[in-house]
Amino acid sequence: MIKLRSKKLFKRSSKLSSSSSSVVTGGCGGGVNIEWEMRPGGMLVQKREGGKGDEEVITVRVSTGSYWHDISIGATSTFGEMKMVVSMVTGLEPREQRLLFRGKEREDGDHLHMVGVRDRDKVLLLEDPAIKEMKLQAMSGNQVMGSPCHAIIEV
Repeated sequence: MIKLRSKKLFKRSSKLSSSSSSVVTGGCGGGVNIEWEMRPGGMLVQKREGGKGDEEVITVRVSTGSYWHDISIGATSTFGEMKMVVSMVTGLEPREQRLLFRGKEREDGDHLHMVGVRDRDKVLLLEDPAIKEMKLQAMSGNQVMGSPCHAIIEV
């Protein structure tokens, strides 16, 4: 968060009366502090003062084929943070996950609100096929080495 100090300035106004002319000036407003924040897109904006709190929480439905999970997450979170939450629910590690929103795979650094994810939107979760294949190969290799028939054939 970036804090900048700004002063509120008033325009000068003049009053002319019939007998004499006098100038009434408005002074500078004492140190009015305006808090600024940097948005994820890089825009510097005045910090909001809302009753909702600092971050809005949205509910996203993550679908994994036949199963679905409702996840509550901050609206300004990234897809990488969403993968961490999904990993707690599904057991898939974040590197094994591919999240698709509106038909496109999203990168870990993409922010939910910048892409357009809103409350009650759906996100599709797929297991990364390359990692899935590596797991299957590792499991098949372990099964071949661990089978008793293999040890008998070698002798």
